[in-house]
Amino acid sequence: MDRRRHILHCDMNCFYASVEMQRRPELRDKPLAVCGSQEERHGIVLTANYIAKPYGVKTGMAIWQARQRCPHLVILPPDMDEYIRFSRMAREIYEDYTDQVEPFGLDESWLDVTGSVRLFGDPVAIAREISGRIKFELGITASIGVADNKITAKLGSDYKKPDAITRIGEDNYREIVYPLPVEDLLYVGPATSKKLRDIGISTIGRLAECPVEVLARRLGKMGAVLHTFANGRDSSPVQRSDHIPNIKSVGNSATTPRDLENEEDVKLMLLLLAESVCSRMRELVSRCTEVEIYVRDTELNSFSRQRKLAAPSCSSQELAQVGFDLFQKHYPWRRPIRSVGLRGAGLVEAQSSLQLSLFAEDQRRDKWERIDAAVDHLRQRYGYMSVRRAVLDTDPLLGRINVKDGHTVHPVGYFGG
Repeated sequence: MDRRRHILHCDMNCFYASVEMQRRPELRDKPLAVCGSQEERHGIVLTANYIAKPYGVKTGMAIWQARQRCPHLVILPPDMDEYIRFSRMAREIYEDYTDQVEPFGLDESWLDVTGSVRLFGDPVAIAREISGRIKFELGITASIGVADNKITAKLGSDYKKPDAITRIGEDNYREIVYPLPVEDLLYVGPATSKKLRDIGISTIGRLAECPVEVLARRLGKMGAVLHTFANGRDSSPVQRSDHIPNIKSVGNSATTPRDLENEEDVKLMLLLLAESVCSRMRELVSRCTEVEIYVRDTELNSFSRQRKLAAPSCSSQELAQVGFDLFQKHYPWRRPIRSVGLRGAGLVEAQSSLQLSLFAEDQRRDKWERIDAAVDHLRQRYGYMSVRRAVLDTDPLLGRINVKDGHTVHPVGYFGG
């Protein structure tokens, strides 16, 4: 009896751009990019179609750079409602084959079709059928990886694009996967990649063959995890469609209308972000146990840092102060800052019983949480700008930002990088 799992990873190609080309047939033969707002300084390429890519237009590139590479580039603003609609239609297709569908952003999903092969044929046949339906019913294309685990299936969907199906199994794993750059492996970000390349590991094959002890010394526990992934092993399950995961964190970020040039600028932005994050936590009847900040400078270099809290909190004052302490400790001020993010993680129920305390810090946290709740109530009734901290008037440009309502919260986590 075959006990192997059959996992697909479906990745809709150049998703935002593909949706726009489907809506506007006249743009199908033109280089096109979906970009953030230049007026609000979110002016980067979110995705580009395959006609624009040979010119060097890439995701994350500033609009002015993209125009230099491709002067006749068609630039469109994002329409998240439409992309979400297409994502839901794709999911309806997936659910005709399995109830184990786990999204990875709007355009990617893992499917466990182990229990479906007797009904629909082998996993490659299922992948072909899904690919054909996405093309016919949605008017866009997808690349699909077929493997026995999630990590390898994603390598398969990335291997050949657009509109391709790649099966990776024991018989061809080394041939396909080993030559790939180590950055192609899920969870190998820029920092991890640098550490690996510093010790001569530039491909997934070199990572797979490296002794685990060496990786553990260099990367800690993550070294053993990546070694397992590089060898084509991953036992993590694909979540079922009816599985509703608990929300574990709440975050917000803002690309600022001007560069942040000093600590006072950063402190003000963190205060605005903390108000937004804490308001969302109260909507979820939650407090966080950890604070994380994300900072990106004018050269688009970024870092994130986090700290555990002494007690669960949804106090905007406390989150802003912890975030600012992290910033002061870790940012060397080599360049001005373009964007800042703040996240409250490790959420717990706000109604969970807390031990009463006479300590001044706990009493201060309780008072700030009560003040924040009162501000929420007033803003809901009279509008966001009806109640504001006096310190925000020290900077008319930054202080007028409404980070809770006035900024797009993308379905893909800002901190995921």
